[in-house]
Amino acid sequence: MKKIINGIVDFFKQLKISDVLKSLRVRFFVIVAVTGLLSCLCMHIIILDSYENRAVSVKQTEVQTQLRILANHLITYNYLQDQSSEVINAELDMLANLYDGRVIVINDDLKVVKDTYNISQGKTIISEEVVNCLKTGPKGTMSRYDQSNGYIELLTPIIESQLIQEQDVSENGSSNSAVKGVLLTSVSTDTIATTMEILDRRATTIEIIIVTIIFAFAAVVSYTLLKPFDRITAAINDIKEGYTDKPIVGPNYIETEQIIMAFNALLRRMKVLDDSRQEFVSNVSHELKTPITSIKILADSLLAQENVPNEVYREFMTDIGSEIDREDKIINDLLSLVRMDKTSAGLTITTVDVVALTESVLKRMRPIAREHNIELVLDSKRAITAAIDEVKISLVIMNLVENAIKYNKDNGFVRVELDADHQFFFISVIDSGMGIPEDALDHIYERFYRVDKSRSREIGGTGLGLSIARNAVLMHRGTIEVKSALGEGTTFIVKLPLTSVGAK
Repeated sequence: MKKIINGIVDFFKQLKISDVLKSLRVRFFVIVAVTGLLSCLCMHIIILDSYENRAVSVKQTEVQTQLRILANHLITYNYLQDQSSEVINAELDMLANLYDGRVIVINDDLKVVKDTYNISQGKTIISEEVVNCLKTGPKGTMSRYDQSNGYIELLTPIIESQLIQEQDVSENGSSNSAVKGVLLTSVSTDTIATTMEILDRRATTIEIIIVTIIFAFAAVVSYTLLKPFDRITAAINDIKEGYTDKPIVGPNYIETEQIIMAFNALLRRMKVLDDSRQEFVSNVSHELKTPITSIKILADSLLAQENVPNEVYREFMTDIGSEIDREDKIINDLLSLVRMDKTSAGLTITTVDVVALTESVLKRMRPIAREHNIELVLDSKRAITAAIDEVKISLVIMNLVENAIKYNKDNGFVRVELDADHQFFFISVIDSGMGIPEDALDHIYERFYRVDKSRSREIGGTGLGLSIARNAVLMHRGTIEVKSALGEGTTFIVKLPLTSVGAK
């Protein structure tokens, strides 16, 4: 418990005033505290109102019972005609003193025959309630609580047959017995008010204790429940400092678990990217170093020999030129990849005849196809016009067709099929080549990846062509998929939108 209290104190010390409302812990504390406070206030009001209503109701019933008994005595002693009875006068005064009130006896002529305050005695009272009580008898019985002035006012009919507690009332609402007068009584509610004040003070004291407990509970709960987020924050800060080798571990709450899983997935992704970056740098270094090493070996060989024949010299220089061309191709492909690593904002979108574009690319590739005895065929299902970056899509077609030619069998074929629907167009490059092993299909788009490294070196492949093609397709919000089996050829299917997201 001491640890929790210290943690709460430290938290509020570190919290800036401007950050108070931004803190989830403070908001949680405020919500719990305000909820508890409002609950206490509602309970306070409900309890006091319930007590007041109950106390007033009990007092009304009690006084009304006494007034009915008194009304019977008034009839018995014929008090409405003769007010000399000391018994009745004493009873009236006692009732008035008992309830700290005032009792007025009114006859059927609306004349006051007795007033315990001796103020209105002998006067005539004209009141709608009194007249109604004289007319309706028991139905005219009334009780009204005046909270602002602190008294209860009651009207009780004096009936000749008052000794009968329950009387039959005729259909027109009038009593079968004669109403001889009315008792108009007002009693003080000071005792109720005093009790209410005591109850209010006690309830307030209890509420202060309860609210204090609620505030303490809210502080402890807000600190305890949100403590896992502090651990996550600490782990993220460690990662910010460079400690990315261990995943975040936290309690098994659904909310924190989702955050931890997402962040650990991000860590794994970062590690994959970091490993990929390191591997890429290593591959680039190796690929760039290999031609240079070959050139150095060839040059050193020439320098080490005297009187080198022209034929040998020419052969060595041809090899050096090939290595320089290879170096140039690697550098150009790397530059293309860098440009491809941007978003679609880097696209130059124009309306292009896709069939004509493909024919233009294949025209440039036919000399290479003839060199390898490969039949190059274009099959277009329909005319296709699309909003694309002409240069980048040319690279896609050229890289796919070039790979299909270079990794093909002797006297094989490469067929390029074009088709479209209302939303997309499709470029399929089908070859009769050696195919791709199933375990290599997930890696063919990786930079510098080669299925057959020895043959790639032999035919001059850099391992960047498919990566360039894929990036260009993704920039157009398209997809590229491959279907292949070892020894059965390969099919690449490129799906691109007819209207590019980058079109203006």
